[in-house]
Amino acid sequence: MSFDDAKRLRALEDYRVLATPPEEVFDDIAKLTAQIFGTPISLVTFVGEKRQYFKARHGLAIEGTPREHAFCDHAIRADASLLVPDATTDERFRANPLVTGEPGIRFYCGVPLRTPEGQGLGTLCLIDRQPRTMSPRELAALEALA
Repeated sequence: MSFDDAKRLRALEDYRVLATPPEEVFDDIAKLTAQIFGTPISLVTFVGEKRQYFKARHGLAIEGTPREHAFCDHAIRADASLLVPDATTDERFRANPLVTGEPGIRFYCGVPLRTPEGQGLGTLCLIDRQPRTMSPRELAALEALA
């Protein structure tokens, strides 16, 4: 499937989730995901036209980032989950301010949250401040949660 951001943004608008208040069900998913995988940070994100919004966050105080800094923007464009074992060695991310500054991202794994038509609206993602990897079994479990 080719990436059509205008179509994706229309689908995202239909869901009416951007910049909305926290909801317990999303907060519980973020908290549970961090606990299961032992990461300090887990997020449920939605990627808007210019910003990435954190619908739920565990272990991170900020409510979003500019889209150009969003690892999740890369994830929604991919055909599969995005696994970055060490962002400091990944050419796409090593100069990213979220890597070089706070929160000091090293590990990222994001599973796209897709509409039934396949549009990537955002992600369920894990973040760690140290490099790590995931087994195929762990990745499958994260994908099932997403």
